[in-house]
Amino acid sequence: MPGPKSSFLILLLLSILHIACDSKAKYADRENAESDYYVIPKPSEVTPQNGAFHLNNDIAMAENDQFSNEINLLSGYLKKDFESEISTGEDGLIQFSIKDSISNKEGYELVVTPETIRISGGSEQGIFYGLQTLRQLIVKTNDGDLIIPSVKIKDVPAFGYRGMHLDVARHFYGVDDVKTYLDMLALHKINTFHWHLTEDQGWRIEIKQYPELTNTGAYRNGTIIGHYPGEGNDNERYGGFYTQEEVKEVVQYAAERHITVIPEIEMPGHSQAAIASYPFLSCFPEEKTIVPNDLMSEAGKELQANGTPKIVQESWGVYNDVYCAGKDSTFTFLENVLDEVIPLFPSEYIHIGGDECPKKNWERCPECQQRMKNENLKDEHELQSYFVQRMEKYINSKGKKIIGWDEILEGGLAPNATVMSWRGESGGIEAAKQNHDVIMSPNSYCYFDHYQAEDTENEPLAIGGFLPVEKVYSYNPIPSELPEDQTDFILGPQANVWTEYIKTFDNIQYMTLPRMAAIAETGWSKTSEKEWDDFENRLGKLRKIYDGQNYNYATHVFDQPKQEEKN
Repeated sequence: MPGPKSSFLILLLLSILHIACDSKAKYADRENAESDYYVIPKPSEVTPQNGAFHLNNDIAMAENDQFSNEINLLSGYLKKDFESEISTGEDGLIQFSIKDSISNKEGYELVVTPETIRISGGSEQGIFYGLQTLRQLIVKTNDGDLIIPSVKIKDVPAFGYRGMHLDVARHFYGVDDVKTYLDMLALHKINTFHWHLTEDQGWRIEIKQYPELTNTGAYRNGTIIGHYPGEGNDNERYGGFYTQEEVKEVVQYAAERHITVIPEIEMPGHSQAAIASYPFLSCFPEEKTIVPNDLMSEAGKELQANGTPKIVQESWGVYNDVYCAGKDSTFTFLENVLDEVIPLFPSEYIHIGGDECPKKNWERCPECQQRMKNENLKDEHELQSYFVQRMEKYINSKGKKIIGWDEILEGGLAPNATVMSWRGESGGIEAAKQNHDVIMSPNSYCYFDHYQAEDTENEPLAIGGFLPVEKVYSYNPIPSELPEDQTDFILGPQANVWTEYIKTFDNIQYMTLPRMAAIAETGWSKTSEKEWDDFENRLGKLRKIYDGQNYNYATHVFDQPKQEEKN
């Protein structure tokens, strides 16, 4: 017969169990509001049900080694977003499974009842996207309970490529910042991270065979102040780079979030940081680097006065000092660089840039002119095509494909190249008509370094332009001029973040959020189902996660009177 102490414990346990059951029952017949199902990107099919699943600390996820990565990530999300913790157990009420009937590996089905949560995917990646939807469905009640409204969701992306770019060469962001950026991409179901690693103003990846790329090329001696051409030079040494071990760490972190990392090693233009490190790469190694408007740093001037003509560029813009296309040593250098880059990135693609390459040095370079004669090239545009095609052949021999900006069309497109169309859509249309894959990234819709407000007085310094969230959202990656039988060559959209004027990662977040949500839905949801007022309503739900993650985001859309009225 139990004594007084054990009787008390039994009563306490029964009381706790009664409270837990009572709390669960409280939401079992709940009539859910339309706003309970707000998700970005908008799912393909949402079938609301009455009732809700009560998410408390007694809930466990079903143990499964196959989904250990997804289980760990969901635990982390709940802890960060809602300060809630759940465990794993043999009979967990949150269950994951692969479903053969889901043919798209990124597709998923989410079924929430008052008793269980089941996420099925075409692969672990699909399950991961189901988790991102689940995060957005969680409701915190007035009582402080966390519930998930009952629902059946079937979802699949419209495009297989959904990209975000980050320029770390103009301004550098450390590994932790890049990981946070990847977390932002994951939340929005963006599956590709385009990592812009080399530029005139900085070389950001360790290459062991060429240590000067990071000893010299990763640092500039100053930076112009204000908008180009500048009001002065800050004379502050600036830079940084990622070791190969740090690159592996970032790539692994991305892979856990089902994000592919595509590195960009810029060529043949935008290469002054490499040339400063190894001047033989220039057509004219003895000619001095020019900083426009004579705004070179004092340290840069001193280096040149002491016989070091090439320095890392300290201003923005486009420059004539590019890789020499006439020297075989240029190609040997780039091949050796790629031999170290390629093993670090599982991606099937290497981005080689190819944009904004002036031809003036090539026009007066005897070796470039001799190359043109030897290869029967009629002009410098064909010389650039020769350069790109030669590098493509080498990259293909390593089992990779190239992506290049739309300038790689000039002089003849490389045989297996994918074109990233940034100067409007015309380059992408032309490439698709030639049966080449295309990523649409027109600057008028997809450049997040543009201002988000017409009144820029209270905005961070930006390169210019005006790109509000609504315009990003209005973009359709399939051009109306493209014949229907060629639309499959459009892989999807990508937004780009160039960082001449974005000095801090805090401002990276500000410039990308919530515009990232708009490009995410453009890539995920069918164009026929997109509607601005509906999207604007749903943004409010996503904002709560931004706040929970302490993201710094622009409030322009949220602060509009129309939005306030709806809330």
